[in-house]
Amino acid sequence: MLDEILQKHRIKSNDLAGIDKLFGGADGYYWYHTLRHMCPKNDVMVWANEDAMRAAVQNQENESAAEDEVKPQVLGDAHVAAIARLLSVGG
Repeated sequence: MLDEILQKHRIKSNDLAGIDKLFGGADGYYWYHTLRHMCPKNDVMVWANEDAMRAAVQNQENESAAEDEVKPQVLGDAHVAAIARLLSVGG
């Protein structure tokens, strides 16, 4: 679905600024990439609500940061809103 979202908005996968903007502003590309790691192509993820989605994405970030021994990024409200809007059915 991530590829379809980029195509729908006429954004190429190497357009970091375009992906930033689409996924909630600064660091949007970071969260897009996190989603890519969470759900490889042709897999499907479903969350009960926005809070569950936020928790899952933040947990993925926390685990990744711990593996890399760095401080995790914090998923912002603008990113959550953009991800929820883009990933919703018909998003």
